[in-house]
Amino acid sequence: MSDLKLSPGNDVETSDSKWAWLYKIGGIAALVIVVIIPIQSFIFVTWPPPTTVLGYFTLFQNKWFIGLLDMDLLYLLVSALMIPVYLALYLSLKRINESFMVIALVLGLVGIAAHFSSNTAFEMLSLSNQYAAATTDVQRSILLAAGQGMLTTFQGTAFDVYYILNAITLIIISFVMLKSNIFSKKTAYLGLLAGLLMLVPSTAGTIGIYFAFTSLVPWAIFSVLVARRLFQLGKS
Repeated sequence: MSDLKLSPGNDVETSDSKWAWLYKIGGIAALVIVVIIPIQSFIFVTWPPPTTVLGYFTLFQNKWFIGLLDMDLLYLLVSALMIPVYLALYLSLKRINESFMVIALVLGLVGIAAHFSSNTAFEMLSLSNQYAAATTDVQRSILLAAGQGMLTTFQGTAFDVYYILNAITLIIISFVMLKSNIFSKKTAYLGLLAGLLMLVPSTAGTIGIYFAFTSLVPWAIFSVLVARRLFQLGKS
């Protein structure tokens, strides 16, 4: 990143009123994400995700909605909300360095798509229902094996790709912010810190969980500051 040569400036895509609502929607989405973060953290602490397929099946049978939440149902919503946030950030910063903002936007959207493909929450719910209805040990064994496959996918390559690509996206956007007068330097440094912490995915054992939870603090503040600025741009 030390080789990035960004064009300084303070131009922003505010002259065309057709983008005003996108800035506002991006701001709203960023604030909703901030609200979701403590909710999802509380759920993980109160109802820790099971470590086995049978544990997930049992959880789904007893508290199916908690099971979905433990399998990142709210984070799927966060990923969907990140789409208008990324688009709004691209529009606001593209005149500073369009090349890097295009790269950031594409990496972010690809990462979001990877996250959607990695999540198997509803597949696990369906397998849990089939397991509860199974009448033979052979059927149960087959369903447990299928559940293990779903759980491996849930914690596998696609999720790590999503995590790393979004970290890189955040780092690039933050560097572009540093070369602009559109967002504050504080916002840029918070985004950079969150992005660097996110380079260690949450699937990397205990240290991954530590980095994941630590990154939520600068990420939440970054999102609030971004939302406030996007609302201002939407009114310009």
